Amino acid sequence: MEIMDRERKYVLGEVLQASGLMPLLMKPRNRQKWTPEDKQKIVLHLRRLSVVSPYLAVMAMPGSFVVLPALAWWLDRRRNSLRRTALQDGNTTQNQ
Repeated sequence: MEIMDRERKYVLGEVLQASGLMPLLMKPRNRQKWTPEDKQKIVLHLRRLSVVSPYLAVMAMPGSFVVLPALAWWLDRRRNSLRRTALQDGNTTQNQ
């Protein structure tokens, strides 16, 4: 239960931080131009949402519990990839 609460708070926090995305995306429709700062904010919001997108997909899809093992595999694969990268970075700094 503790893990579920932690993950729920994480996803909720990420989604709430992306609340300013819609006004930015609607600027061209309202005949306004995106500034370079707007473009940076859009990229930041999309990166945040891409991190939590597997969670959101599982919550929104019908039959999401069937997809849950695939989500667990994907998250574990990412964690292992990050560990390998960290180990490689640690080895390259020691060799220099």
